Amino acid sequence: MDIYLIRHTRVATEAGICYGRSDVPVAATYPEDEEAVRARLAPVLAAPHRAWASPLTRCRVLAEALAPGPIRFDDRLMEYDFGRWELQPWDALPAPELDPWMADFVQVPAPGGETFQDLQTRAVAFLEELLEGPEPLLLFSHSAVIRSLLCHCLGLPLAHAFRLDVDYGSISKVCYRHGHFSVAYTNA
Repeated sequence: MDIYLIRHTRVATEAGICYGRSDVPVAATYPEDEEAVRARLAPVLAAPHRAWASPLTRCRVLAEALAPGPIRFDDRLMEYDFGRWELQPWDALPAPELDPWMADFVQVPAPGGETFQDLQTRAVAFLEELLEGPEPLLLFSHSAVIRSLLCHCLGLPLAHAFRLDVDYGSISKVCYRHGHFSVAYTNA
């Protein structure tokens, strides 16, 4: 089975703003961004597939524009929950809260949010439910979710997740065969 991890397009937030679970709108460049993703996914979209998406607007609009047929939405594909930090400037976050998180974001939650381990646990549980079936799987999601799934598939420690680039509108392809994952490409 082929699994396509598709990150949403650019968003309409100021640079340096912490956003995760917040339902921010897509950027004014959305039409061009959507077309670029469509062009790269065209061969996959032309064949039968299954599509799932985060319910947040930035993923929902892309999935609904690109994936013909039914799209299912699942909260487990939602972005990292930054709790009280949501929509705050990163450089304004209090050091006593930020420093411990920066030292161990895998196990330390953002205040009122979740740990990166929590995010990976929910994302992997979601993925494991869908590993049967011959049709390719399209997952429209967010950078942290995609990074956590790539770490899982590659057997990488979560502490290395941010060494993986996951650009806006990018596609990463994972193959699942005979009980094993391989990564065909990332950040295309």
